[in-house]
Amino acid sequence: MSSAATPASGGAPLAIPADVDRIDPRRLLAFLAMCFGMFMAFLDIQVVSASLAEIQAGLAASSDEITWVQTSYLMAEVVAIPLSGFLSRALGTRIMFAAAAGGFTFASLMCGFTASMNEMIVWRAIQGFIGGGMVPTVFASAYIIFPRSRMAVITPLIGLVATLAPTIGPTVGGYLTDALSWHWLFFVNVVPGIVVTLAAILLIDFDRPDFKLFETFDWIGLIFMALFLGALEYVLEDGPRYDWLDDPTIALMAVVSASSAVIFLVRVLTARNPIVDLRTFVDRNFAVGSMFSFVLGIGLYGLNYLYPVYLSAIRGYDALMTGKVMFISGAAMFLSAPLVGRLVTKIDPRTMLALGFLIFALSNWRLTSITSDWDFAQVFVPQVLRGVGLMFAIVPITNLALGTLPSERLKNGSGLYNLTRNLGGAVGLAALNTLLDDRMDLHFARLHDAITWSREPVREMLNGLAAHIPGPDAQAMALKQLFMIVHQQGVVMAFADVFLVLCLLFAAFAPLVVMMRRPAPAAADVGAH
Repeated sequence: MSSAATPASGGAPLAIPADVDRIDPRRLLAFLAMCFGMFMAFLDIQVVSASLAEIQAGLAASSDEITWVQTSYLMAEVVAIPLSGFLSRALGTRIMFAAAAGGFTFASLMCGFTASMNEMIVWRAIQGFIGGGMVPTVFASAYIIFPRSRMAVITPLIGLVATLAPTIGPTVGGYLTDALSWHWLFFVNVVPGIVVTLAAILLIDFDRPDFKLFETFDWIGLIFMALFLGALEYVLEDGPRYDWLDDPTIALMAVVSASSAVIFLVRVLTARNPIVDLRTFVDRNFAVGSMFSFVLGIGLYGLNYLYPVYLSAIRGYDALMTGKVMFISGAAMFLSAPLVGRLVTKIDPRTMLALGFLIFALSNWRLTSITSDWDFAQVFVPQVLRGVGLMFAIVPITNLALGTLPSERLKNGSGLYNLTRNLGGAVGLAALNTLLDDRMDLHFARLHDAITWSREPVREMLNGLAAHIPGPDAQAMALKQLFMIVHQQGVVMAFADVFLVLCLLFAAFAPLVVMMRRPAPAAADVGAH
């Protein structure tokens, strides 16, 4: 045990003497282990999404069934994230994190051994629910165990893990699937998961459980929170694929989500010990920071979706080649992390946040001129800008949203903060997917109207294509090639439109940083720990 003072009950943090402005080596080691557990949880989503086709073939699943490998995980995770605040207070961080890491590891092992689609769905849901508690626990712990004067070292590490793992996921997934098999997408978690679990048990010592909280546990609130968030995740995940409310199942789940949300909110506002304390949003920095986190989730997960789709549909890249392109952003994040760590102590974090959003907007602006010929060289600069923008944004967002909360609200606030980012990703993916489809239809219609036999350039192009095709069907084959070219151009134009929307969204939010208060200087906060 460290030399800190005895902890208070109720999951309160152990006090750090006011004259100690250093990072305790034991706690730093514990925190690094927790960050690695968070990295596994983040990485798992993108690693699996990059190899769904191989999993589908291995389990003999249909195209409709295979989507549940991701949907079941995300539905369970989105419920666990806000619940993690209560569980961390009731169980204490040691039990909470060790159980989450151990359960995630065991569920990963069972996913790798599964031989049927139904088993896979069950174990993925368990994996998502248990693992979902690790991420917000790490965010909250950073502000509990370290002096605020040292957060310039800690928050870039958190930001790097939170953004790097989803970005390099396709790369890792592609390598594992090509070199071994899809089973290793899950087996790769086992050994690191065991190490993280043991480290959590042996090293985490900065708070204690308050089991009495379970005596007033709000089961009704939990049930309706699960129905609200789970059904919402289902609607957002499958809505774009099944024409939203035109599908009866989607419409039913939308009704379930909306009605459960009303009951959940009433319960939260009236229960003596609510499962989630929404009063945290009264803090202006937290509320606005969560809004920025929501938008960042749209950009982070949206581009993690758009890039692979473009590279696969237009350039014909496989998962491994796509992963190599996506790794550019990961490298940019890693290299810019030390710079962000130095700047966060020297300039107003609101300025950094605005700069991060503007850099991210510039990345998307450069993509608005995308063509079907764009390759690694053309997407290199936008990818670098994307990685740098993410690092410049997520570190000050975290400090502004969580760094000003009192310690007793950190665990609950961290769950809500991380929930907003995940919901932003879910809403963003659904909205961007729908927008992409709509713009494709629009551009297909316009190109169809523009390409007619009456136009000389069209006839010249057809004749030119036919001249290179031997045989009597040359004209028909040339017409087919022209159709494929037109279709490809319509898809590329739709991508350019979506990138423009993302550019405008991030550029519009950058000035809103003035809505937040600047945190007090770090030195003033040391004594609070």
